[in-house]
Amino acid sequence: MGTDKRIAIIGAGISGLLACKYALEKGFSPMVFEARSGIGGVWSQTLESTKLQTPKDFYQFSDFPWPRAVRESFPDHKQVLDYLQAYTAHFNILPWIKFNTKVTCIDYVTSSTEDMLSWDLWGGTGQPFSPSGKWNVTVKCDGSPSDSTQVYQVDFVIVCIGKHSDLPNIPDFPLNKGPQVFDGKVLHSMDYAAMDDDLAAELIKEKRVAVIGFQKSAVDLAAEVANKNGARHPCTLVFRTVHWTVPENYFNLSLELWIFSTVIECYLKCIYPLKKYNMVPNHSFFKQISSCMFTVLPANFYDRVKDGSLFLKKSQTFSFCKSGLMIEGESRPLLSDIVIFATGYRGDEKLKTIFKSTFFQKCIAESSVPFYRYYFFVSSSFQLGIYFLVEKNDRFTYRFRECIHPRIPQLAILGYADSPAILHSTEMRSKWIANFLSGNFKLPAISKMEEDVKEWEICKRNEVKESYRRSCVSPSLQIYCNDQLCKDMGCNSTRKNWFLAEVFVAYGPKDYKSVS
Repeated sequence: MGTDKRIAIIGAGISGLLACKYALEKGFSPMVFEARSGIGGVWSQTLESTKLQTPKDFYQFSDFPWPRAVRESFPDHKQVLDYLQAYTAHFNILPWIKFNTKVTCIDYVTSSTEDMLSWDLWGGTGQPFSPSGKWNVTVKCDGSPSDSTQVYQVDFVIVCIGKHSDLPNIPDFPLNKGPQVFDGKVLHSMDYAAMDDDLAAELIKEKRVAVIGFQKSAVDLAAEVANKNGARHPCTLVFRTVHWTVPENYFNLSLELWIFSTVIECYLKCIYPLKKYNMVPNHSFFKQISSCMFTVLPANFYDRVKDGSLFLKKSQTFSFCKSGLMIEGESRPLLSDIVIFATGYRGDEKLKTIFKSTFFQKCIAESSVPFYRYYFFVSSSFQLGIYFLVEKNDRFTYRFRECIHPRIPQLAILGYADSPAILHSTEMRSKWIANFLSGNFKLPAISKMEEDVKEWEICKRNEVKESYRRSCVSPSLQIYCNDQLCKDMGCNSTRKNWFLAEVFVAYGPKDYKSVS
């Protein structure tokens, strides 16, 4: 495969850095377009108190370990960003990145759209490049006139825009019950995280703050505000659903014992005053952890609840009023000066709108399982001696190939996986994409990919009911996924150098260092 092909990578977060590094190793000269002024994606703008939720031994590059100076199991966001910057410098990725360059749209151009719709093989050939198709990548640079854009024509696009940034998810409200009637300030956690730490502290100082949500950003933000303001100006966390949370010291144990859901639940009820504050979730720990909904609770979270610095309000609905929030079932408003939505992002919408083609937009929006992978398997954890049936996300999931849409040619998508070891899983797929670009293997027929997709969707709906759209594989089972990727790339999937280690020693990123 000729390396004169032009590769565009959109985004210089973790996925973009990995995609660039492995494309370079295969002899390509990729162009990386990054809208911000630096690398790191979400790690370049985050809450002051943010730390890794995954132990660093699982959250590391296979060929670039954490520096010895970082002793913590869960480094903070500054340490993570330093690590990413060191990786970028070590592999000389920086010269390939065009900063302050936002991709506004990508458009596939081909000699015949009708031929494209009738293809039996992905891209017409099952190979990464087409003799008749190209992508036009339209970009806008900071500082240029509002109507000034530039178009790059490339042979392949790797989309690495991330699903936890840029397009905040803010719920809709009935007329005259939304933020417009509120006299205070309303923002999203994205906006708060983008502030300088001193400016953020000044914003909330001596203010009555309400935080909406109960995922990681919400509990971190609520604890951060409570620590700074104290009981004189308490923070209120408003949420619809309670989720299981774990202390960071027991995160590894939880991942290994997730099958013993009842044991973990009893333990968490013992160490946290969940019953006292009506914070026992209605769902099982098993269901939550299989959905990749991990939340490591700040160490002093319930201490702040106990001393009155943090209030917890569970409500299915709420609305705005002039002086704050009207909580369902309460006659008086929750008096607030600032309301911060920590309600996540519309990652699928952001991905959809980058395409100019309405056909490709429809592929992303309406296909519940758009990415190619195999589906039915049972893997084993010899450390526990138990066989697991692996559940997987069927929308924007990445377990095997999981980065190629059967109907969108000459394009791959990275970073949309629900995985507790996202850096490692993304790195493996970056290696897979680089090998695919080099012509080391071809994709099967589109009909085969789509057939597998439909079979798994039916199975998933029957087996996991309402939660089928959110599920994933745990780190202890990632080995099976990596085995398939290794086989595609022609690499030995057995990574340990002796039998007992293969059976009893857990796999990690370092085991895949030599996969190329």
